[in-house]
Amino acid sequence: MTGLRYVYAVCRPFGAALQSQLTGVAGDPPRTLRHRGLVAVVSHVPEADFTEESLKERLEDLDWLAATARAHQQVIDALTAVTTPLPLRMATVFRDDSGVRVMMEEREQGFLRILDRLDGRVEWGVKVYVDESAGQDGRAGPEPAGKPASGREYLLRRRARTRAGEELWQRAEEFAARLHGTLSDRADEARLHAPQNPALSGATGRNVLNAAYLVRRDLSEEFVELVDRTKDDAPGIRVELTGPWAAYSFAGENPEEGDA
Repeated sequence: MTGLRYVYAVCRPFGAALQSQLTGVAGDPPRTLRHRGLVAVVSHVPEADFTEESLKERLEDLDWLAATARAHQQVIDALTAVTTPLPLRMATVFRDDSGVRVMMEEREQGFLRILDRLDGRVEWGVKVYVDESAGQDGRAGPEPAGKPASGREYLLRRRARTRAGEELWQRAEEFAARLHGTLSDRADEARLHAPQNPALSGATGRNVLNAAYLVRRDLSEEFVELVDRTKDDAPGIRVELTGPWAAYSFAGENPEEGDA
């Protein structure tokens, strides 16, 4: 099959087979391309969609972008089940197999250092949300019945509601800080990401903590149980756990970087 080479990830050589029905971007099954101590997982994609100019246009097509992202993630998830992948950016493409091998040659030592750091580990995501409509006890409640009898009563109600929201927000921040400290102690590395914009994420509530943790596979069950035990600790505060993922947040060669 002709076309450009789309690269999903770089790994150390692994013996397990990928799912037989697995397809990648543009419907082409992924395959492995070995170069010395590294393996790139690649598939063919049409040049018409992935040249620099056409890609700029394609990235404006939200349906195409979503389908490409799903196919990319599907391959990464399959790899994570059988090995430790170092995921590359979506839409990383090369002209041919030779171009992929040159890339692995030039970045071999950096790739190997990162893979050594990530070996046997996965990423877990933890988010903490606060429900700003919650009452003073931390639980959502209705507004007082009836209209305020006077302007003074209206101001008192508004002040009480504001005070309750401020107290809940403070408790949420303290809770998130404690949780992050506890989880960081159980992880090899941790990353704090910027809070999510609810208009973009679609999540309800205000995001107080958006963190990623690099955890050994054999300790993941203990890590998940630890998160689960905290979920009912603070009324009006919601804890969300996602994973296990390939270690996107820890894929930089510098421990402070998060992108391969």
